[in-house]
Amino acid sequence: MSISQVKRRVGSLSKRVTLPRINRQISSKCVMVMDADSGRTLYALAPDTPRQPASTIKVLTGSIALKSLQDQDRVGVSRKASRMPRSKVYLDPRKKYLADDLINAVLLASANDASVALAEEIGGDERKFAHMMNLRAKFWGAKRTICKTASGLTARGQQSTARDLANIFRHAMKDPEFSRRMYKRKVTTSDGKTLYNHNKALWRVRGTQGGKTGYTAAARQTYVGQFSRDGETIIVAIMGSETMWSDVKKLVDYGFRKKQQIRLARAESSAAKEQTSLN
Repeated sequence: MSISQVKRRVGSLSKRVTLPRINRQISSKCVMVMDADSGRTLYALAPDTPRQPASTIKVLTGSIALKSLQDQDRVGVSRKASRMPRSKVYLDPRKKYLADDLINAVLLASANDASVALAEEIGGDERKFAHMMNLRAKFWGAKRTICKTASGLTARGQQSTARDLANIFRHAMKDPEFSRRMYKRKVTTSDGKTLYNHNKALWRVRGTQGGKTGYTAAARQTYVGQFSRDGETIIVAIMGSETMWSDVKKLVDYGFRKKQQIRLARAESSAAKEQTSLN
């Protein structure tokens, strides 16, 4: 096949990879679809608009806990932690729990009581731990994120953005222990309790590697997750959604179609350059 034939074939394929008007198909107010390897933006909708992050901010809580505690460390529970509203795993302030179980409770079951217990164990109190969260967020390039709580429950001054959440999750997933936990659909704690992962994308969206859900009345539905197909990996973050799982599926499909379009366009450009050099 000649270079000109290759160019025509690749160009024809490129034109067939059409992208829908995704903004008309989703309810999310803020979106970031990002290439997980390069950090390049594949699609964005108000990606730098600050909003309450809800439980997606627990990605920072769990990530810091994994670096600060050993699985078998025992963690006490204050009355403040035990009195956190749902979602929770109903920790008993008279008991101590394995750090391993509490971290799973945070990352899979989105437990507010476990989040505060870990924050108090690591930082001394939740306010000091939130400062640690802010430092980690800035280190990972999340410049507009301000944490006030370890749980993501609505708090004045607390905020993040779709771009920041994507960056935070992208970096967190580079930790093999973090990514291993995020992929589990359920785990059994040391005392026999089953924790179910809130991330329904694991069985609804092809290629899901991990993700974190969130919801409060102020934040509405929030989500950040990582997806891999055919050797390509993307991050999807949404905020202010009313149809979260529908939005996630559509954005994941869009992200991989965009990646395919970019690959074909590059192949076409390469073929064109090679033809020019031969002329």
